[in-house]
Amino acid sequence: MPDEKSERLKVLARERGTSVNRLVDEMATLMIAEHDAETRFRVRAQRGQDREQEGLELLDKALGKSTPH
Repeated sequence: MPDEKSERLKVLARERGTSVNRLVDEMATLMIAEHDAETRFRVRAQRGQDREQEGLELLDKALGKSTPH
């Protein structure tokens, strides 16, 4: 890691009252959560592929509409 980045992380950690290791741990947690959310989204998108009409009909039903798409 470049020295400038390391120093900036130290300042940030000091300002937040924590350690650089804790900051890195928090960043890793956020990155993993973001990756997991993207993975779930992609799986759901794949499952719904070619089922757009069915989805629109379900929305209409939920809204109490009876107009076909």
